[in-house]
Order: sequence, then structure tokens, then C-alpha cells
Amino acid sequence: MKRQLAEKRGRIAEDEAADWLTSQGWEVLARRVKTKRGEIDLIARRDGLVTFFEVKWRKRAENLDLAIDLYRLRRVAAAAESIAHLYAGNGEDLSVDVILLAPGHPPRHIANAWMP
Repeated sequence: MKRQLAEKRGRIAEDEAADWLTSQGWEVLARRVKTKRGEIDLIARRDGLVTFFEVKWRKRAENLDLAIDLYRLRRVAAAAESIAHLYAGNGEDLSVDVILLAPGHPPRHIANAWMP
């Protein structure tokens, strides 16, 4: 039951992140893309940049700093690498970013969170 609630909350957070990205001028290309190497929460494009997003939600903003770790970023990066050719072209740049969400706080966007 707890896992189902976490899954539901994760989907809501991804919807909130997608709405926020759209309001910031991003075009959301895909959601919840699963690959053999891992899952990408959101893929979006803006100004010649295709970005693969990991979205994290926590009940308390002070817990957001611990929401993302090297293991998760590595999995998103590996998944992005395996499908980047499907979303990027014409010399577009790529990045792996994070969006952190908590009630009562604006989304925190960490650009270029993964730098190999």
C-alpha cells in the first residue's frame, strides 16, 4: 500500500513538474520513458537543448537536498544515452537535470546535474 501511494505521489509530482516546465517555455516531449538502463521522468526541449529530467518530491523542503544521489543520476544518464538519438537532432545539446518539489515551495531546477 505504501508503495502504491508513493507511485501515485510520484505521478502527481511529474505532472506538476511538466506544468512548471511548460510555463517556463519548455516543450515536454515525453513522460515516464522506460529503457533497459532505467527510467526517465520527463524529456523536454527548449532553445536547442534536449533535457532528460529526474523529478523528486518530498513532504518537507529540507529533505530535498537528500532526494537525489549519484546512483539515481547515473541511471538517468545511462537511460538518456540509450535513447537520446530519438529525441535530439540537428546539433541539439543534451543535459540531465533534476527538478525538486515540496509543498509550499517553488520548484527547484538543478541544471546539468549529471556531469560525467
